Amino acid sequence: MKYISILAVLLIVSLALPLAAQEAQQPQQAQKEQQEQQAKPADNMDVVREAIRANKKVVVADNMQMTEAEAKAFWPVYEKYQTEATAIGDRMVKLVTNYANTYNVMTDDTAGKLVKEMMAIQGERVKLQEKYLPEFQKVLPMTKVARFYQIENKIRAVVDYDLASEIPLVK
Repeated sequence: MKYISILAVLLIVSLALPLAAQEAQQPQQAQKEQQEQQAKPADNMDVVREAIRANKKVVVADNMQMTEAEAKAFWPVYEKYQTEATAIGDRMVKLVTNYANTYNVMTDDTAGKLVKEMMAIQGERVKLQEKYLPEFQKVLPMTKVARFYQIENKIRAVVDYDLASEIPLVK
């Protein structure tokens, strides 16, 4: 069951990421024409991100092996954590969108700003995990907290891999 859930997340992510990569690889005129004919990529990304969030929760639930009491205490903390993680994810979507919009006209200044934002986002993810560690420890034994962070890191690795494979290198 857990492999099916992981495959579902992979499928959804792999369907979403080519949108940003396509934008980055197309000339600006072709981009405008495509946007007129299709829904906005941001709208599509929102739909995909919602599906990822829903499937992520299934993956976490399938793999945490919590008792009923643990689950009752865990899910409210998880929802607060996810709310803050979503804000960080929004920053990443904005970063990828900015990259796509500047890919064909990249300057050193723009590249520098994008790199600094990427590093800031990575730092925010670590800070969020550190912030919630005591909260998760209050509701779960440390072995299950460690399992949760492993699941989070594996999901993040899949998403990061898909992003890396779909986004072209700077020219």
